[in-house]
Amino acid sequence: MKKILVLLIATVALFSCGGGDQSVSDIIEGGNLGAIRERKNEITIQQKLIATQLKSLDSAIAILDNEEKLPLVNTLIAKTELFNHYLELQGDVSTKQNVLIYPEMAGTLQRVYVKEGDRVFKGQILATIDDGGISSQVSQLKTQAALAKTTFERQERLWNQNIGSEIQYLQAKTNYEAAKSMVSQTESQLGKSNIRAPFSGIIDNVIKDQGTVVAPGQGSEVFRIINLSDMYIEVEVPESYLGSVSKGKKTLVYFPILGDSIVTKIRETGNFINPANRSFQAEIPVPNKEGKIKPNLTAKVSINDYTNKDAILIPTSIISENAEGEQYVFVADEPNSEGESMVKRTIIRTGKAQDASIEVLSGLEDGNHIIQEGARSVKDGQKVKIKK
Repeated sequence: MKKILVLLIATVALFSCGGGDQSVSDIIEGGNLGAIRERKNEITIQQKLIATQLKSLDSAIAILDNEEKLPLVNTLIAKTELFNHYLELQGDVSTKQNVLIYPEMAGTLQRVYVKEGDRVFKGQILATIDDGGISSQVSQLKTQAALAKTTFERQERLWNQNIGSEIQYLQAKTNYEAAKSMVSQTESQLGKSNIRAPFSGIIDNVIKDQGTVVAPGQGSEVFRIINLSDMYIEVEVPESYLGSVSKGKKTLVYFPILGDSIVTKIRETGNFINPANRSFQAEIPVPNKEGKIKPNLTAKVSINDYTNKDAILIPTSIISENAEGEQYVFVADEPNSEGESMVKRTIIRTGKAQDASIEVLSGLEDGNHIIQEGARSVKDGQKVKIKK
């Protein structure tokens, strides 16, 4: 710096006094052409010398100016925090209680008691079929059974008093039991004229109208009933997560169409690895108190497969990689009062990533100042200034 100042002073002195005591105007007034040309040559030489010296001064100023302007960077302070990693999968909502109800006997659909959207309970009568006179048969058989019972009871009393023959007693008993059996069978047949709900749920579709002739078998479906309270999602989990995805794991289920999500847990995991895609199934229950979730609805499933209570997380965007494939970040020393600090390149080992952050397993400690903004432009050992 001192040399530059001396050079500048000398240049100014030369420019001021290089021509001696006689001024240019005096030489021109003297009218001597030779003297004028000589003076011109002297000034031209001085001009070239000054231009060269100015160029040197500009270079020196630029160097010194760059040394004074430190790169401005922004840092984040490493701190330990809870880190939950989620395995992202996709599945469709299903229900095991989604069935078509068929009639158990042939006849005319006499009456339909429910409509679409009705909530029904298990065993509730949904419709009745004309029984074709079976109810009358039941009444007759019950009368016959009552008579057989009376006959049997009288014969039994006589038998206990040693009156009558054993064959009479046994015949009365057989007749009574046969009559009861006939009543039971006919009542069972009559019961088939009532179409009942096999479980509690919602009538999703009334397929046959009142007055339609129906019969057991394909094509005679009368109702579709669905239980929307017992729903689930089955997802295919890669076999590499066999040790971390298990029964009871916390799961977040998001429904894009509804814009809503629920928190649940894995109910069951499969015991078979599918050789076609090297995965196993996980069943996740779906609570549906409001009834908004429907079968076959698409869902995004996030399973908590890893948790670290003392994780250090950093943005993936600030990580670089060297020629050996090692990952590194730049860490700044504790800044001085003016915010100046030295930068050091630090090799790190990373773990699981989630969104735009990644877990650092080694290389960083709690409280480290990590270069964030400007991480791509600094160098190892460089002095920087940290923005406040």
